[in-house]
Amino acid sequence: MANSAQARKRARQAVKQRAHNISQRSTLRTAIKNVRKAVAAGDKTAAQAIFKASQSTIDSIADKKIMHKNAAARHKSRLSAAIKGL
Repeated sequence: MANSAQARKRARQAVKQRAHNISQRSTLRTAIKNVRKAVAAGDKTAAQAIFKASQSTIDSIADKKIMHKNAAARHKSRLSAAIKGL
């Protein structure tokens, strides 16, 4: 347990930040899942539209360091390859 006032405040801030990061990560997973669903359905135009919207979500989460930038690039690359494979 935190003993100093500063440590107690940082502990409170960490809890709040963790909750925010969890919601951001959930948004990321949903965006990726929506593209995969469109690819699985075989609808190339819909998949491209959803992917275009998902790219900004993936990039913004990588910029906030919730996800590593290389991991974000890997996800975008694989989703793009899946769409091109349709």
